[in-house]
Amino acid sequence: MKKYKCRMCGYIYDPDVGDPDNGVDPGTAFEDLPEDWLCPDCGADKDEFDPLEE
Repeated sequence: MKKYKCRMCGYIYDPDVGDPDNGVDPGTAFEDLPEDWLCPDCGADKDEFDPLEE
């Protein structure tokens, strides 16, 4: 699964880790995040993220 980087602050969403502090289990693909999920560091919307090239 691809990692995604926030354009606003540089936070990297890693699906292998998820976002357990905000109720997102490890193994959750970026595409499967809830529509109201926000960047845990700066509060940016999902549309502010770009896929990282591996």
